[in-house]
Amino acid sequence: MNVLLIGSGGREHALAWKLAQSPGLSTLFAAPGNPGIAAHAECIGLTVEDHAAVLDFCRANSIGLVVVGPEAPLVAGLADDLRAAGIAVFGPSKAAAQLEGSKGFTKALCTRANIPTAGYAHVTSLDEARAALSPFGLPVVIKADGLAAGKGVTIAMTPDEAEAALAALFAEPGGEAVIEEFLSGEEASLFVLTDGTAHVAFGSAQDHKRVGDGDTGPNTGGMGAYSPAPVLTPALEQRAIDEIVRPTIETLAAEGMPYSGVLYAGLMLTNTGPKLIEYNCRFGDPECQVLMARYEGDLLALLHAVAEGRLAQAPAPAFADLTALTVVMAANGYPGTPERGGAIAGLDRAEAAGATVFQAGTRDHDGKLVAAGGRVLAVTATGATVTAAQAAAYRGVDAIDFPGGFCRRDIGWREVEREGA
Repeated sequence: MNVLLIGSGGREHALAWKLAQSPGLSTLFAAPGNPGIAAHAECIGLTVEDHAAVLDFCRANSIGLVVVGPEAPLVAGLADDLRAAGIAVFGPSKAAAQLEGSKGFTKALCTRANIPTAGYAHVTSLDEARAALSPFGLPVVIKADGLAAGKGVTIAMTPDEAEAALAALFAEPGGEAVIEEFLSGEEASLFVLTDGTAHVAFGSAQDHKRVGDGDTGPNTGGMGAYSPAPVLTPALEQRAIDEIVRPTIETLAAEGMPYSGVLYAGLMLTNTGPKLIEYNCRFGDPECQVLMARYEGDLLALLHAVAEGRLAQAPAPAFADLTALTVVMAANGYPGTPERGGAIAGLDRAEAAGATVFQAGTRDHDGKLVAAGGRVLAVTATGATVTAAQAAAYRGVDAIDFPGGFCRRDIGWREVEREGA
């Protein structure tokens, strides 16, 4: 089968790496791809925003499945246009992708379906936001309502921080925000595949959003992750599926917008059970890297079964009984203005040390690899424990020569502390 993979980041490199291992794959194309993805796929200069051009490419190249990696094309309705043309696609419709595209949509769905989540107010002006703020107390969570690449969240600890966050969100006309109750507990990510009817768990992970060691500094798109998340016990995972994920799938189907693809539930494990923080309509980045490092099945066959509504007949996903941990190497200046063009070398040494290096923000410059984005590499390794996986990943990091970049040195620290206790 010929497959088209949409995207250019570390998540898509991990998907390409795993798809390339599928015996049913004929040719893998990637649009636009990156230098790492080019080792597994033919990268093409296709304008993904031009849905007609994507459809023409699929027809001309006998594409049997389109795998949409990032959220923006899904929110823009690419999956709808592909399905309308009779082309199988892994990824939800525009209507269902509102789960990520609009936090207000998701909060309203939680209310309708009685899904446990933080108390909230959906506001559309600065005056309305200020008026809604006082009942929440401090700290309070303030979120941009639309897509924010994992970064449009402020946990305001003081009134001044809350005011600054709201002022920034409403600096331009048309801004919307969700103000949320601050939940105490530990966060975990649960991934579920669904074709709109059947669903199956597809692993768990924990990521590190803050830029600095000890979970300090501003939020980023993710500085590292590990899978599985031991804190999400089998009992808690089942509660999350029963109380959060299944009602979401059933409600969307009943309301005429069945969800097909991966549903990524960000959870807070509170003292009263799991609560939904937010949904994403695609695999996380860097969570996808650790999931793919552990997944032992035929990814192409599984994603195709989801796309064709055959998930109930597919084998249950199988994962290695290992921990996978990934460390993001970012360009200096991230998450502000990252330095671009910094030379990168030593990826072969990292691979020889036992790591798998997924490329995110890279490009080829006169035959040499250079940084071309904020998050540049995701150095991934496995081990029998989080401690072992962490050590293996950092051996890979230390083999890489990237003077224009940095990384956190404590990915997985909570579990490492628990394992050493």
